Amino acid sequence: MKNQNKGAYNIWQNTAFMLKTAWKTRKSVPVLGVLLAAATAGQSVAELLVGPVLLMEVEEKVPLTSLILSILGFTLILFILAGLGAWLKDGGFIGRIAVRMNLLRQIDSKVAGTSYPNTLDTKFINSQSKALKSTSANREATEAIWTTWTDILTNIFGFIVYLTLLSGLHPLLTVVVIATTAAGYCVNKRFNSWGYRHREEESACHERLAYIHRVSTRRSYAKDIRVFGLRDWLEDVWDKTMGLYRAFVARREAAYLWGNAVDLVLTFARNGIAYAYLITLTLTQGLAASEFLLYFNAVSGFTQWVTGILEKFSQLHLQSLDISALREFLEWPEPFKFDDGEPLEADPEKSYELCLDDVSYRYPGSEKDTLSHISLTIHPGEKVAIVGLNGAGKTTLVRLICGFLDPTQGQVLLNGRDIRKYDRRDYYRMFCAVFQDFSLLEASVAQNVAQRVDGINTDKVWKCIDQAGLTQVVRDLPLGIDTPVGRQVFENGVELSGGQTQRLMLARALYKDAPILALDEPTAALDPIAENDIYMKYSKMTHGRTSLFISHRLASTRFCHRILFLEHGKIAEEGSHEALMDAGGAYARLFEIQSRYYQEGGGTHESGK
Repeated sequence: MKNQNKGAYNIWQNTAFMLKTAWKTRKSVPVLGVLLAAATAGQSVAELLVGPVLLMEVEEKVPLTSLILSILGFTLILFILAGLGAWLKDGGFIGRIAVRMNLLRQIDSKVAGTSYPNTLDTKFINSQSKALKSTSANREATEAIWTTWTDILTNIFGFIVYLTLLSGLHPLLTVVVIATTAAGYCVNKRFNSWGYRHREEESACHERLAYIHRVSTRRSYAKDIRVFGLRDWLEDVWDKTMGLYRAFVARREAAYLWGNAVDLVLTFARNGIAYAYLITLTLTQGLAASEFLLYFNAVSGFTQWVTGILEKFSQLHLQSLDISALREFLEWPEPFKFDDGEPLEADPEKSYELCLDDVSYRYPGSEKDTLSHISLTIHPGEKVAIVGLNGAGKTTLVRLICGFLDPTQGQVLLNGRDIRKYDRRDYYRMFCAVFQDFSLLEASVAQNVAQRVDGINTDKVWKCIDQAGLTQVVRDLPLGIDTPVGRQVFENGVELSGGQTQRLMLARALYKDAPILALDEPTAALDPIAENDIYMKYSKMTHGRTSLFISHRLASTRFCHRILFLEHGKIAEEGSHEALMDAGGAYARLFEIQSRYYQEGGGTHESGK
């Protein structure tokens, strides 16, 4: 298990990574940061000098006009430096956001383009969550690191100037100041990091409170809360969780109080020693009041610079861990070949043969194979139905054929070549598909079908909608194919029923016009009549292309050339519907049971209209 306090990259490597990213996105970000640090440190130095210099002029009884000019000069310098600092800070804000947005786009690209097995990997999902967290807000590491480095440079500049001022005093005083400051920092860090060390406990409380809030306020839970009387239960859980959180906060604040107390003692000791030393110099060497003020302020300021450097490097370490997590996600290994694979052109006019050669597949962490020693050839233009009970491996088989998974044993061949050799993105272009877990976009009907914003062939969209049996539904919509789907983005959006959505996904698959069509339970949300309508159009919509049809309803398989009946991860029976019925095996028995079920009226589903 990786040490949580040590990332894959150190502070300097992650700083170089951020500088490289910024240089490609906004070159001004690091430049403005250095200038802001110089302006801020310069302002602090000017504030330090203004009192002693004016006091010295009073001591020397300079003319009033000279004193006024000095006051005006310092005022002008402070005004310029403050204004310059504010301008630099505001000017760099947009650039820092742009760099973070660039990294967020990289995360999105990684997620959208990663190998499908990664999306099933819990470690990959957790890594993605950490990467998103580091880019989710202005205060997160990928943007806040610029502020941290600006503060570090500010403190370093100030440290150098103040150290130069203190060099005229006894070196032991400087050692005492640094030692007490470092000790105070270490003690404070121990006490003040109590919350960080117990962050998982606090996070658990926050997550539980957030969950209760979601359940209590979302419309999807409203009916259950009222029907089952869950209000009192939710309030009780909320109160108990808040009690735990209040107890946590009390313990955290007690730890912080002890840290502040120790810091107060060390500060008192440090200032007392400085006072004693400077008073001694005043009495023995005639130290002027202006010099006394300058040195004492320098001691106090020097302490702040040392503390600032220590604190900001500690903060930088934590931010570096988050950036390491981001980089680990972006560099997550890909099991599939993409740009380094052989190119493959999807041509609907060509013939493609798919072959599974002794294929087995076992999901990570599983104790047994989901599919075992499958050998299968799907000929060009063949319509193949894949049926079987739940858990038989139907969806896994289609995932292997479509290239979403690689076999743990054996190989999947396209026209005699192992698909692992190809650019997997090119291989995906061979398929148009409707899966059970489809994605409905908050966009117009036409954009959902065409899967693009511009260059949509509206005639083709209507043709695909008609083949999917959705023509009248779309014509009745307020804006036809330009009507937005969903109400999260558009106020005038429409919400389609389950059956209508399934037909829309079928239209989307047909629009792609790929050589191979894969349908995974495409009529699950349709009633028998609407389902039969799809079957009647199936031959026309699959004309000239190979098709794979997964269904748990055996009546839907009659129009296919061949039926594969899966059982316990193997092809138990294979043949046409008539041949399998004549064989009187498991397929025939299951078909008889389902036929009786529908005849008795048990197959009512949501209408597709």
